[in-house]
Amino acid sequence: MSTKDLSQYVHKQMDHAASRAHSLHKTKIVATVGPACDTYEGLLALVRAGVNVFRLNFSHGSHEDKLRIIQYIRQINKTEPYNVAILADLQGPKLRVGEIENNALPLVAGQILTFVNEKVVGNAEKIYVSYADLHKDVKPGQKILLDDGKIETVVKEVTANEEIKAVVSLPGVLSSKKGFNLPDTKVSLPALTEKDVIDLEFIIDNECDWVALSFVRHVDDLLLIRKRLKERNSKMKVISKIEKPEAIANLKEIIWESDGVMIARGDLGVELPVEQIPMIQKDIIRKCIHRAKPVIVATQMMESMIDRTRPNRSEITDVANAVLEGADAVMLSGETATGQFPELVIQTMRKIIDEVEKEDIIYNRNLIPHRHSPTFLSDALCYNACKMAEDLDADALIGMTQSGYTGFMLSSYRPRSPLFIYTKERTLVNQLSLSWGVRAFYYDGEESLDEIISDQIKILKERGFVKPGDVVVNTGSTPVKEHLPTNAIKISTVAE
Repeated sequence: MSTKDLSQYVHKQMDHAASRAHSLHKTKIVATVGPACDTYEGLLALVRAGVNVFRLNFSHGSHEDKLRIIQYIRQINKTEPYNVAILADLQGPKLRVGEIENNALPLVAGQILTFVNEKVVGNAEKIYVSYADLHKDVKPGQKILLDDGKIETVVKEVTANEEIKAVVSLPGVLSSKKGFNLPDTKVSLPALTEKDVIDLEFIIDNECDWVALSFVRHVDDLLLIRKRLKERNSKMKVISKIEKPEAIANLKEIIWESDGVMIARGDLGVELPVEQIPMIQKDIIRKCIHRAKPVIVATQMMESMIDRTRPNRSEITDVANAVLEGADAVMLSGETATGQFPELVIQTMRKIIDEVEKEDIIYNRNLIPHRHSPTFLSDALCYNACKMAEDLDADALIGMTQSGYTGFMLSSYRPRSPLFIYTKERTLVNQLSLSWGVRAFYYDGEESLDEIISDQIKILKERGFVKPGDVVVNTGSTPVKEHLPTNAIKISTVAE
């Protein structure tokens, strides 16, 4: 073997080793991109540490900045052995106060505040709010929470000249541009703001993999974005961010209509009593797994590591519980976007995930397929393929998909065996990176099912995922060229 050939061989084996290591943790990691990691080298370091999905937060930054980051991620996917997904997170109708005099307004209990839609510099007399119809929606007795709930006021009166007078019940110091929440009020704002519409066009143009819709309240909010994606012939998948009390009331329908769900615990914890959040999180995860919809647990997971090298014990437990509950992914925000140690945060989270995934309790969800479901036959086949893989202690479980359904369904049963999905839809290769346990590959072969399965096992063998003598469980459909739903299972032993 020549020096050149040896070098190529070594690099190939290193790529395979990196690819294999990257796929070992089944619970995926979503990292928010920001100034702390927005270079090519910074992003690549996070991917090598274990990131599966990058979140682009459209509440901050320009389209030029976002395009540069998208190009970096695409380059990583092209030159490195990864399929990193891009999640574009729309800002949504975020409510904020305006400028505050001296950027600090002390508020005391019992003080009367007047909220107006007139652009004034806020002081003890008047505070500008960005929501023009606030006076139409709020009623006396309802709460207006400022600065993520740190300051609480209660509406006393809505005047004839459209001003809202409220009494301070929880004091604090208010600064400029802080958000405000209306936990008791049904807000009449549209799901997509003018900014969101502009951002969505950019996101579609640049073919991001997932788009997250903020402040979803009911199914109609989703229909707006679905309509636009259909008009643009976009295959992008939609995530509903659960952060409003109204979303909890309409949870079943929202999950059904969504491709995935994000439990955005920041605003959710402001608008609902904090003691309710743990059980709400468990319920959302359970319902999403039941519907085979990827679910992300987000917000303040390891926030202390923004400026520290070790997480709090409670944060370690928070990440561990999300993994135990079966979340598809855990998400980092400021920790990677603006924190001092983004790579260390990923490494630490990865260690927690790896440790928890040693436990039997997270595997093999016993979700019996619904006999009356229109997809019962495919669901039952996926369920039994996972059972067979467990009974055989299979070294790989392989599925094929055109729509993504088989990939999401196999993932929802949380099989212990490494899960590999092949698809000829290039968009799905990255999209499936959000799903629990899935490692996806592009494959467009349409020979006989036996030949396809042989090919797929060969690819895994070449990449170091399986070796001679390993047991593999495959799902597929036949006749292949009719593109039917999954209807076949085959058990194989990897040949020499």
